[in-house]
Amino acid sequence: MTSKAYLEGIQKQFKYYKSLGEKTINQLPEEKLFWQYNDDSNSIAIIVKHLWGNMKSRWTDFLTTDGEKAWRERDAEFDNDIKTKSELLKKWNEGWQCLFEALESVSEDNFDQPIYIRNIEHSITEAMNRQLAHYSYHVGQIVFLGKMITNEKWQSLSIPKGQSSAYNKERFATPKHKAHYTDKLMDTPPES
Repeated sequence: MTSKAYLEGIQKQFKYYKSLGEKTINQLPEEKLFWQYNDDSNSIAIIVKHLWGNMKSRWTDFLTTDGEKAWRERDAEFDNDIKTKSELLKKWNEGWQCLFEALESVSEDNFDQPIYIRNIEHSITEAMNRQLAHYSYHVGQIVFLGKMITNEKWQSLSIPKGQSSAYNKERFATPKHKAHYTDKLMDTPPES
């Protein structure tokens, strides 16, 4: 796999997880974004704040500075102090914008340079894969909380229960071709 193909693929994967989080947030009334199971658990707002802090730290000056910035206040990311959906979405979008701008700075010319996170050297693929795994973990938490909160009103973000055979039939009805697995998933709105 070329560095160009890797970069295109990882960008699509990040966009996919961003869309899952957004589709979940959009299904919830504003007050439910701040719901916590108990004092030791995180609300969707807290998870978003943590993702924002991590993204700003890891992706600001991605190619030139350590991914754990001196100005980051990680512990404060878990304070439940976001008060509105608007504030939550501002942080969500700032974090993702920082990530996507950093991805644009990577090319075949600088793809082999090392990246450091807490003084540990990573290849660019290792650093990006590390963050993809971290963000998909937290987006999964957001989706799980959203599904619990909405209960029977939940709109599926993937193949709805009981529709796998129909989905596979449609997929296998087309000839083999080159595509990214997220392409069709991101174009399809949630089922009603």
